[in-house]
Amino acid sequence: MAKKQKTSLVVMTSSRSRLPLYYSLLRQLDQEGVKTVSSATIADYLNINPVLVRKDLSGATHVCGMPKRGFEVSPLLADLKGYLGYDKQDEAFLVGVGNLGHTLLSNRGFEDLGINIVAGFDNNPALIGEKVGDKPILPMDKMDEFVRRMGLRIGIITVPSACAQEVCDNMVSCGVKAIWNFSFTMLNVPEDVLVKNENLPMSLALLLQQMKSNTEQ
Repeated sequence: MAKKQKTSLVVMTSSRSRLPLYYSLLRQLDQEGVKTVSSATIADYLNINPVLVRKDLSGATHVCGMPKRGFEVSPLLADLKGYLGYDKQDEAFLVGVGNLGHTLLSNRGFEDLGINIVAGFDNNPALIGEKVGDKPILPMDKMDEFVRRMGLRIGIITVPSACAQEVCDNMVSCGVKAIWNFSFTMLNVPEDVLVKNENLPMSLALLLQQMKSNTEQ
């Protein structure tokens, strides 16, 4: 059985944010050979209300829970995968192949979530022409042509904050419509471009603050 998770309620404010967590848990249970799971068990793993679990799953899947047995894990997982769009493959590219960029490029787990990072771009001559797994590292001056030719609409920024906006502007000019930003700075984008910010230092600071608060209670 999967190890119980303690998921922060801060990130559980909507079904849209909860459903990927259900999928992750169900995928782990399925890999462990678990056949059925109740809404109460899911709620316990994720530290949320069982009523929310039942409501979320009924709105996103066609699988009904069985009395005293719960949900069948495999069909529930398949339904969620389709609802979340993980069964469709979207291609993305990354700019900034430092330590974090290298880690993201080499992570095969994104493909299970419907995302294939096809290439990385960098301005370091020592990296150009290398590969991370099967993903090529290309020079920045090739980005525009490559992105347009491939029809890519998702960009990932893992460059220092000082040059993040310039990279963002270049992505937008190439036709990118969604940006995953790891640069620790807020980006200015047109209204039709989505940005998801990942501020790792801030996340760690909040975690430490919460740990301190729990210790003092």
